[in-house]
Amino acid sequence: QVQLVESGGGLVQAGGSLRLSCAASGRTFSNYAMGWFRQAPGKERELVSAISRSGGSTTYETSVKGRFTISRDNAKNTVYLQMDSLKPEDTATYYCAADLSSWNPSQKLNNYDYWGQGTQVTVSS
Repeated sequence: QVQLVESGGGLVQAGGSLRLSCAASGRTFSNYAMGWFRQAPGKERELVSAISRSGGSTTYETSVKGRFTISRDNAKNTVYLQMDSLKPEDTATYYCAADLSSWNPSQKLNNYDYWGQGTQVTVSS
């Protein structure tokens, strides 16, 4: 079992920044890849970014490249999503997820085994 708890969401104006954190517990953190997903009302859940077990490999959804940065601290069992230059279309509930099978970051939602409860990000125009 892996427990994931997100934090750091909130309300921010367009152009602002937020840093999301996801604290993991239950298994050795460095043994699984991690991802950040988001879901807006009426839309499907989509991958925002993912990171490999070691942190050496990352992937980003096209619309967030150059604005968002994923990182992880295996000593603190935490993965982060730094979000800069936020836009109203970034408004969504953001979820972190753990992929216990993949070494490298996976873009496939079905690869992820455990999910956090989500944190709301709202960007006002």
